[in-house]
Amino acid sequence: MPRLPKFIREHYEIHEWKHASAILQTDFPNEWAELLDVLSGIRVRRSHVLVGGGGRSKITQSIDGAFYSRGWKEKKWDTKIVVDDVTTESPTHKVDCYKNGVAVEIEWSNKDPFFDRDLNNFRLLFDLRAISVGVILTKCDEFREVFETLGKKIWDKYGTSTTWMSKLIPRIDGGGGAGCPILVFGIRRSLYVEDS
Repeated sequence: MPRLPKFIREHYEIHEWKHASAILQTDFPNEWAELLDVLSGIRVRRSHVLVGGGGRSKITQSIDGAFYSRGWKEKKWDTKIVVDDVTTESPTHKVDCYKNGVAVEIEWSNKDPFFDRDLNNFRLLFDLRAISVGVILTKCDEFREVFETLGKKIWDKYGTSTTWMSKLIPRIDGGGGAGCPILVFGIRRSLYVEDS
């Protein structure tokens, strides 16, 4: 894996498959720089954790916004298979943030089967040459301690059935992303900020 800035190494749990970071650094240097810049700015604010659910959380919105401000977009592809003039729709799921062949999914607090959807989507889009690399951003298991200190209501919201690093790694190791190069960043507890 290419040398990452000290801040990224200290504040993220990082996993890589199929040389994803080398591909990003070599073939997509602008997107790589923007990804590292966004990661350097992420903070998980207490006030955002305490806000009720429904739709995308304040945490996810702030991360999406950091990508969108750099020209990344939510993206869905119109895909189909044609065999002997017979067309079959082959829909993909939209990707949270996309730019120039790089797809980023942000899984802060979805139900953990969303990882299966993301990996299958990466696999299909990679096979169709629509993306070159998939990136997933999620929370590290050590965040459990933060949620537990904030009370039962918060722990129930973020409990064990949601997206955690320990639920993602076995899925990728088991071949969930197939041939797609994948880079995973787990947000560590050190990025938690006690604001109002």
